[in-house]
Amino acid sequence: MPSSSSQINFRKRLQNAVLHLEAVLDRPFGPEWNPLRQMGTLSFFYYWIVAASGIYVYILFDTSVGGAYQSVEVMTHQQWYLGGIVRSLHRYASDAMIVTMVFHLSREFIMDRYRDVRWFTWFTGVPIIWMLFISGISGYWLVWDMLAQYIAIGSMEWIDWLGIFGEPVANNFLTPGSLTDRFFTLLVFMHIFGPLFLLFVMWIHVMRVSQPKINPPRGLAIGSLVMFVVLALAKPAVSHAPADLSMVPSELNMDWFYMFLYPVFDTWGAGTLWALAIGISLILAAMPWMPPLKRPKPAVVYLEKCNGCTRCFVDCPFGAVSMVPRTDGRPFEREAVVAADLCTSCGICVGSCPVSTPFRRTEELVTGIDLPDLNLKRLREKPVKAVERIATTAEERPGVMVFGCEYGADTNTVEKPGVAGLSMPCIGMLPPSFMDFTLSQDGVDGVLITGCQSCDCFNRLGNRWTEERIAGVRDPYLRKRVERERIKVFWASRIQEQSLSDQIDAFRKTLGTLAESKGDAP
Repeated sequence: MPSSSSQINFRKRLQNAVLHLEAVLDRPFGPEWNPLRQMGTLSFFYYWIVAASGIYVYILFDTSVGGAYQSVEVMTHQQWYLGGIVRSLHRYASDAMIVTMVFHLSREFIMDRYRDVRWFTWFTGVPIIWMLFISGISGYWLVWDMLAQYIAIGSMEWIDWLGIFGEPVANNFLTPGSLTDRFFTLLVFMHIFGPLFLLFVMWIHVMRVSQPKINPPRGLAIGSLVMFVVLALAKPAVSHAPADLSMVPSELNMDWFYMFLYPVFDTWGAGTLWALAIGISLILAAMPWMPPLKRPKPAVVYLEKCNGCTRCFVDCPFGAVSMVPRTDGRPFEREAVVAADLCTSCGICVGSCPVSTPFRRTEELVTGIDLPDLNLKRLREKPVKAVERIATTAEERPGVMVFGCEYGADTNTVEKPGVAGLSMPCIGMLPPSFMDFTLSQDGVDGVLITGCQSCDCFNRLGNRWTEERIAGVRDPYLRKRVERERIKVFWASRIQEQSLSDQIDAFRKTLGTLAESKGDAP
């Protein structure tokens, strides 16, 4: 078996490939509109397109066996300017949901964002796959053309293999007169129930995510909708010949997004297909625990320093902090409590605590909430030592202190005379007061903040909270007295270390010019 180190290296190569591909798309789209980072939100948006278009199609649809096909033909051809476009939107947005789902699932796996506390989101994604396919395939039944006949009979034979019904369901498709309006109406309700249950599971999918983002950027949403409309006009969705149970369909234009398993069913049989479907589903569901992940120690609350301000509760990206009534008798209404099974030890709560101030000169530095593996006192010692390295190379001024995170560009690679780096679990762990403290040290002329690529924080909200704290719109905020010209933010992924180095060089030149304009010698 391959060693764990080889598995880690292989995953990093995959991650680098994804990052390189995203970097290419960053140029035309920008980080925020990069579709590869918005696959989950696009899936939600496409669902609403499918739902809205489905309601319109249902209004015009005849739910009887004899009228279903003709009603679809009327809306497709006689009302092509509206009904035909809406039908095509319904089809193409459904296909797009498969694409975005696959890319979203693959990216979360490659970027290792499916284990630890993220297991629930990944685990509940498995039934989403099932419900999406059930919803899409059942929709094709209702057109009641040759393709609908083929997949309806195949689906029923697949279900009949389980033997859960007294009489084979496929018997409803034996002869032209065997399919009744009542059974066909049941198929209609199955298609309505499927998407509704899919939405319910999608809601469960994000319910344990603090401040989930389910809407794509407006421009990306509008661009997607325009793309579907153009596609609907250029290649409208059309039906096959009407279904005829007296003959076997021979030539079919398959929708391979949903129907790729039907040839497998025809070749290997129902039992093999059930084994594949259930086996792959079980493997996917178990992946967060394959292998078990060694977790760092969760954050710890120190009640003697906690005043129940709720900032850690509001800022936690994974809902690991809750506020409960005070238990130590101190004159505060609430106290913070950390759920160890939800804590990722990202440190964002540490950066949000108002007690996280490194300006005290005493040795003791205890905050209201802290990480046992990297407490605030140790975090303060690291920049102090780094500042000492900068100060010993005064001839290399301006000096810059670089704060980064473990998932972005490696700050060790940019260290050189006059530049020191420090990484932490997430840049959101950095209290704004640390920036002020660092800039007050001899030899430090500027602070550069970096971390994961923009809109792609591994811990979801670290970049955003840091930007808002520096801008003074989120507590704890950077004091107004701190010169913003001496602080630069540049988000860089692991493959952008050279870009980060270039930004540091440019920042140092700016600091030198700033010092000259003030009459100071850097």
